[in-house]
Amino acid sequence: MDESGSGIEFFDIEQEPENFKIFKIGQVSIKNSKTYLEISGSYRPGLKSLGEFSHVMVFWWADKFDNAHYRTALRTNPPYATNHPTGVFATRAEYRPNPLALTTCKIVEVNEEEGIIEVSGMDAFNGTPIIDLKPYTPSFDRVKEVEIPVWLSFLWPQWKGEY
Repeated sequence: MDESGSGIEFFDIEQEPENFKIFKIGQVSIKNSKTYLEISGSYRPGLKSLGEFSHVMVFWWADKFDNAHYRTALRTNPPYATNHPTGVFATRAEYRPNPLALTTCKIVEVNEEEGIIEVSGMDAFNGTPIIDLKPYTPSFDRVKEVEIPVWLSFLWPQWKGEY
């Protein structure tokens, strides 16, 4: 465990870096309790028809956890199950070997010309880099039958059997 007693465990990891190019396409902006995805000018043509969907999957970079220390975190106590230590690959924790995060958000409004998407349900910080967007499409993204661990079932009792 780390010195703060947070329940995060860090490991020595043999990392052989392989370079990938990931481009920031925009950033999260929180203003007056509303959340916006601000897309950079050169990427705005990619927003065409996104507003025809009800939800968008936002891939974002957890930049506040992008350092050598947090990239070695492999075990943690999830905030929603503090009595059940897990590996980071069994959580949605931002600290992980590659701090890539994904949130499916409801689209409130899309302004293609200005590159502004108002969303609800985003769980990133103001200024967080956005690296990709994909429309949520139930035919591809919905899992009809899913199993979750018992230690998580209290979070979604109303959905039991409805995935």
